[in-house]
Amino acid sequence: MTDDITIENSQAADAEQDERAGLLAVHVIRAVGVKRVFRLGGEPVHALRGVDLSVQRGEYVSIMGPSGSGKSTLFNMIGGLDKPDEGHVYIDEVDIAALDTFELAWLRCHKIGYIFQTFNLIPVASALENVMFPMLFAGLSQADAQDKAAELLARVGLGERVLHKPVELSGGQQQRVAVARALANDPAIILADEPTGNLDLHTGEEIIQMLHGLKEDFHVTVMSATHDHKMLAASDRVVYLTDGQITDIKHRGEMDIKFGTIQGDDEGLTGGDAPPQ
Repeated sequence: MTDDITIENSQAADAEQDERAGLLAVHVIRAVGVKRVFRLGGEPVHALRGVDLSVQRGEYVSIMGPSGSGKSTLFNMIGGLDKPDEGHVYIDEVDIAALDTFELAWLRCHKIGYIFQTFNLIPVASALENVMFPMLFAGLSQADAQDKAAELLARVGLGERVLHKPVELSGGQQQRVAVARALANDPAIILADEPTGNLDLHTGEEIIQMLHGLKEDFHVTVMSATHDHKMLAASDRVVYLTDGQITDIKHRGEMDIKFGTIQGDDEGLTGGDAPPQ
């Protein structure tokens, strides 16, 4: 009888391990029942109301929704910058809420690259130094970090501007530096929060195409929170978030994307300006 119980326990453990390995092979991000409540003047504000979302390895996912829909809060959860009140967020099947401070810092440094609307570059540092900093924090030598930073800046079209400081660069060039910095430690995930929000139409399109190219070339998973409908053309899936809840998910093939409009199966959405004729 004891032998039978031991065999059953072993089989159950093997099945659980196989299931975990299967999820790890497919999904790099999983949010399960994620809820987040803030207090504003003593009143509860439900930023996330039980979000369930899985993102496959190498996928490009755009999160769309109006201001206050919970996009940034969801990003903070996935990026390990905040913890849910209920539910779990898994990165490579690791529950990030269970990590201690050191482990969480390691995950943010090595697994996730961040791109922000406002670039968040260090103003007194050159483009090269801005890209080097994450690598130095990760323990790479000065020489190796410098070589890799120069290579990444060349990859995003700034090979001739490595010594320029942010004030000497245009908005689009600063965002290119931010993209190179996000790739510094070979992350599995790039989180881009409104990456085209401070850019003009043409420059925004260049950044979108660059992100799509990085997904293909570096085999990273890209998740973008955006109001920019041009972003949809590069996305594998679009997740619509309203009042802290996912209201719809559309695959690339389910959308008819044109300049000016993005039409789904049963609705039209106003997009960006049409290109000049």
